[in-house]
Amino acid sequence: MLQRGGTAVDAAIAAAFADAVMQPASSGIGGGGVSIVVADGEASNYEYREVVNQVGQIPESGAGIPGFVAGMERLHRDHGNLPWADLLAPAIQIADEGGPVSRYLASSINSPYGQAITGSLPQFQREDGTPLQEGDLLVQTDLAETMSNLAEEGPESVYTGTLAQILSQTPGIDKETLAAYQVDVFEPAAGPVGEYTMLSGAPALPGAAIIQMVQIAEASGIADVEPESPEFVDLLSRAWQVADASVQQHFGDPRFVDVPVERLTDPQENAQIAATLPNATETTNRSAALGGYESAPNTTHISVIDADGVAVSMTNTITNYWGSGQYVAGFFLNDQLERFSDIGAASTNLPEPGRRSVTWSSPTMLLDAQQRPVLVIGTPGGRQIPSTTASVITRWALHGQPLKTAIPAGRFILTDGELRLETPQLADGTRALGYDVVVADEASQANYGSVQALAIDWETGGVSSFADKRRSAGFVVGRADG
Repeated sequence: MLQRGGTAVDAAIAAAFADAVMQPASSGIGGGGVSIVVADGEASNYEYREVVNQVGQIPESGAGIPGFVAGMERLHRDHGNLPWADLLAPAIQIADEGGPVSRYLASSINSPYGQAITGSLPQFQREDGTPLQEGDLLVQTDLAETMSNLAEEGPESVYTGTLAQILSQTPGIDKETLAAYQVDVFEPAAGPVGEYTMLSGAPALPGAAIIQMVQIAEASGIADVEPESPEFVDLLSRAWQVADASVQQHFGDPRFVDVPVERLTDPQENAQIAATLPNATETTNRSAALGGYESAPNTTHISVIDADGVAVSMTNTITNYWGSGQYVAGFFLNDQLERFSDIGAASTNLPEPGRRSVTWSSPTMLLDAQQRPVLVIGTPGGRQIPSTTASVITRWALHGQPLKTAIPAGRFILTDGELRLETPQLADGTRALGYDVVVADEASQANYGSVQALAIDWETGGVSSFADKRRSAGFVVGRADG
């Protein structure tokens, strides 16, 4: 899309529809998402996540009114150059002709839960009836037909047209709420980090809390601590406990709840918090009180920048693996509304008609002094997203590590009173500091996310990245002259 004269937004939309084909357990037409776009020095947070229906009832499936297609349409309307149908054409072709199953998708299909969801769907099976494996072609003719309808009828098909008629037959999804669905555009959360301005998802996303986490760690002296040390893990974990508490206590849909974003992203106030951080033992106890570990976090992320400096950080999801498990017209419906019961305080994260839940997705960017994007970043991983995002940003922005070093570095999260380490190297050292440590097994690696990041050097015009193979990942860097 970039080579054809499209913007970064055109490219991100096309990639998102392709993701909907080749990562059907993670994102797609039945879900939603959030994108931060920086263009011409202005930053916008596009919120197109799922909402509660107009009667205010959450169905047993947890499915909300999907916003994915509305979000793609609004992004295209505001920032796109290429025709809408052109953006769907690659995804339609992949769905119709088939695309090779990745290792990550194969593991999702072959898991017991994946089999319970896909076992009756022939496109996910080989001719002998066994599940598809890595490298097999996944052909999805139903999805190709649905996307062809979107290309021809336009995005309104989902909300007032052909697809709306199909979706409205699903419990919890009604024609009136589909027709009334709107994308919200807010300013992203923002605050200084090192020599940069950090942008992250606006509430109800936890971007302000992630900025708070990094600012507290910075004020605690993390820039002077060796990244491959127990002390580095300790400082970020203690900062995360504060940020996690902020999410649980203050966050909700900003159309219904006042979230103190400016206070949470105030470096002076966070420096005061840093001066009084509790030790590891007390931090662990407070983490245990918050609870909230998730065993099936699932999302996708796309980062794009074009030759004009337009940048997009886009996180899309159907929430848990395979969403609600409901298969409609070639895609799976979300279970996003479960987030009303598993995150936050009852007073700030309540289900009401048209309301969006708190969640963990948080597309992020760093801008330089000229307000130009220098790091475009995001990751899947559910509750792991803040810790993973903060760790990579701290390494890149405060330690000067390149992405090829920062992204594959071992990850961690303090949750439910346990410090969960991706790798065992720092287990003894963090135990010595007072943490109750659990080391993940190899099968849990995907839970630590898959960072999709681009670093931009404005002096040379160069762009660099690193493919995080914990899940499906890849990157392409072209030249402005084609």
